[in-house]
Parts: sequence; structure tokens; C-alpha cells
Amino acid sequence: MTLLSERERRWRLLLGGDNQDNASMSAEDMQLDQILNALYGSDDERGADLSSSAPKVARWLGDIRERFPSSVVRVMQKDAFERLNLERMLLEPEMLEAVQPDIHLVANLMSLGHLIPERSKETARQVVRKIVEELMRKLQSNTEQAIRGSLNRAMRKQRPRHADIDWARTIRANLKHYQPEYRTIVPERLIGYGRKQPSALKEVMLCVDQSGSMASSVIYASIFAAVMASIPALKTRLVVFDTAVVDLTEKLQDPVDVLFGVQLGGGTDINKAVTYCQQQITKPQDTSFILITDLYEGGDQKQLVQRVAELKHAGVNVITLLALNDDGAPYFDKRLAQQFASLDVPTFACTPDQFPDLMAVALGDGSVADWTASQDIVMERQG
Repeated sequence: MTLLSERERRWRLLLGGDNQDNASMSAEDMQLDQILNALYGSDDERGADLSSSAPKVARWLGDIRERFPSSVVRVMQKDAFERLNLERMLLEPEMLEAVQPDIHLVANLMSLGHLIPERSKETARQVVRKIVEELMRKLQSNTEQAIRGSLNRAMRKQRPRHADIDWARTIRANLKHYQPEYRTIVPERLIGYGRKQPSALKEVMLCVDQSGSMASSVIYASIFAAVMASIPALKTRLVVFDTAVVDLTEKLQDPVDVLFGVQLGGGTDINKAVTYCQQQITKPQDTSFILITDLYEGGDQKQLVQRVAELKHAGVNVITLLALNDDGAPYFDKRLAQQFASLDVPTFACTPDQFPDLMAVALGDGSVADWTASQDIVMERQG
């Protein structure tokens, strides 16, 4: 038997083939071919190798984890759920134990949350917790560092009491006012230490669209909200919405509870959610309102624009994120985005890696427009 060359082998696995080709394939390649045909082959081949049976799918998932790197496994899992309609099988414990957790799997579990039977709920929570802990390790340090640094700068008082004066910073800031005849510095500006009381210096309200298209953004926003809620000088609230509005602030101590409190899908009433958030804001000058949505409004668009204008007029720092994920250019309502831009509301998409720096700029009263320019992020402009 003459085996295929490496180039022929790769093309054979890529394109697939019938059983007559198998004589020239190694036993290992034949197994790889069966695994790939189960997902990417014809309808008949998929029916034979990967039927709607949880045990068969669980074995197939185990096979791909053994034979492919993690990055490929995530793609194949996502394709399997989409091409073979396997979402309902996630309700089976053996399926949940077989899959490799990733953000798309978490989104699928969130969408099926109310259907998960009791026998599978604990396994589902363990799967979600695994990916949440992984994302927390990745995102927490940079987020806390960026935000705490911004808050510390904001906390320095310009007119402190004598006991609160930071003399080292005050002297450095006033060296140009040294008086040789008196051999001393006459400070024109006193810089103080930050507030010592535990009350929050700044407030953040994340208002997140939980329609199905925003699944990844909801997951990242929930995790960032949980991180920010752990910073004492920051008061953080998380609100999610479709046609209903749900305040998940009380669950922020455990982001897994937050995610299972989200119900993906349904319509979208952004105006209703913004109205609720507007009613909760008590310190507009110290509040950053982050609206995360694709702006496909099913409610009152005119009133929505008016609400956002009112928030801006009151002094709220309003930012609209069209997406908070790594999935590429988002789909969004271009016309409504341009209306937001006309209100001087920064409107753009953001990756999770960029979000900590964005919040540092927002909380430090910096220019979001300048920051987006430095990051090569394209903001929506007035039409």
C-alpha cells in the first residue's frame, strides 16, 4: 500500500472523500477523517457518524480534544452546535463533562438556562465557573490596576485640609515658586492625599443588551462588572435588558450567579432600560454610564435619544459600546449610532483587552475621543 504524501494527505483530510480513498490512508488519518466527516461531511455522513445521541456526541467531543489543539477544538465545537443543532444536548451531564469550556459554550448555556434539568445544573455551573475563572485571571489584574490608578489620581484634593496635605507632591508641583530671599517655596497649589472615608468616589453603571446577538458582550461585561464591584472607591451597578429590565447588582459578588441571571434572546427595548438607569443615578457628575448594545431598538427611538441627551445634560459621562468582544466588526444600527454621536456620545466597539484602559480614561475624566484615536478605534460620527 502506498501512503499519501504529506501534501496529498492534508488535501485529502481538508476536502474529504469516499471510502475508496481509505486504502492509501494511515489508521490514524482514517480516524481523523471520520471525526471531520462527522461534522463537515455530507448529510448522510453526518447522520452515520454523529447522530443526535448524547453518548456519541460526547465521545466525538473527547476525540477532537485528544487530536486537535485547543484553538481548533473551540472552532469545531462552535461549528458543531451551529451546524448540527446540538444545543439541546447540552442539557445532558455527560455532554457538559465532555466539552471544552469557552465563551461560546457559556453563551449556549445562558440561552438554555431555564431549560437545564436539575440533574445537569451543577455540572453546568462547574463548566461556566471554569471559563469565568479563566477570564477573571486574564482580565482582573489589568482592570484593577488601570482603574485604581485613575481613581487615585482623581482623589488628590486641590484644596486639602492641613492634615491631608501631601507635602512631597505639593513641593514637586511648586518648585518653580522657590523664593531665594526666603530660601523656601511659596506653594500656589496644595495637593492632598485621597479621601480616607470608605464612600465611593466614582460610580459606574453598565447597561447591557442581552439579546442573542450580544451574548459574548454580556459575558465580558458581567465579569468586568464583578471586578469593578470589588474596588471600594467605585460603586458599580449592572443592568441587563431585552424587553424587560433586570438589575443584577446584588449578584456581582459571584459572576456565575450573574450569568445564570441573564436570559439571552427576546426583543429589545433600549429606551426602557435607559429610563430605569436614569432613575437610579443620584450623582450624575460622578457617574459613567456605559451602554452596551447594537442599537437595534424595538422601543421608542425618539424618546431614547431624548433620554440620552438628558443624561449628557445632567453631566453623566455617557459611552456607547456597540460590542465588547473579540468577534470582529459588529452589526449595529448605523443611523441611531450617528444620532448618538451628534449628542457627543462616544460610540464604538471595544475588545475586552481595551476595556480596562477605556474605564481608566472615563473615570479619570480624560478624553475618550483621544483615547480611541490612540488605539486606532473608529468612532461613529454624526451623519
